[in-house]
Amino acid sequence: MADKTFGWRVYGLGIIALAVMCLIWGDFHGGQPVPKTFPARTALAYAVAVFMLVSGIALEWRKTTLWAAGALAAYYAIVVVLVMNVRLVLRNLEIYGAYDNMAEQAAIAAGAFIIWASLAKLDAAKAARFIRIGQVAFGICAIFFGGAHFVYMSLTAPLIPKWLPPNQLFWGYATGVFHIAGGLAIVMNIRARLAAILLAIMYAIFTVFALVPELLARSSFFAWTEIATSVILIGVAWVVADSLAAKRIA
Repeated sequence: MADKTFGWRVYGLGIIALAVMCLIWGDFHGGQPVPKTFPARTALAYAVAVFMLVSGIALEWRKTTLWAAGALAAYYAIVVVLVMNVRLVLRNLEIYGAYDNMAEQAAIAAGAFIIWASLAKLDAAKAARFIRIGQVAFGICAIFFGGAHFVYMSLTAPLIPKWLPPNQLFWGYATGVFHIAGGLAIVMNIRARLAAILLAIMYAIFTVFALVPELLARSSFFAWTEIATSVILIGVAWVVADSLAAKRIA
């Protein structure tokens, strides 16, 4: 992996932060909807958190980055998205939040998949196809994120700083449009790298000016995991941008 790429570093730090929060609270984060009645749920939550922590740390060490990325991609794609979130969506077909939640976890899986495909010993054509799949998957997820801004504007707008002109509602809708436009640009491969970079910047701004103040006002497991997840998404968008800068990040 080239020295000039840092998205995977940010991604790994976000995974580590999310794992630490899950260990402290002894629970699954919101993106992992495990039923409260699931047998040995707490023990399983700790086991998953340890797996995420070890994987996040391994991702930061170059000698184990490939294996850590593969493990995270498999876990998030198969266990979190297909097993946990598909079940949630099927039970809540009329609720947009279920789709948005699944898209968030799919984006995390896409980031790990791109990192893995960028480092795996694959022929150039296959690596390019796999990386492109990850890019498109993230683009589709970004479109869902944008849609959530419109569907849940009553929850989105209050997160915008009141001092930011012209008003909270404007930026609530604007960031929704930015998400959709960025996602479409990545999917259609039109100014895709610029779109990924701008999405990463938007996530970073949102983390600092929306999520951090929310945490300072009311510390909770949800608030901490939202920040950690936002850091992961910054990393994912950055990984996508890095992967669009060259055929392979290697």
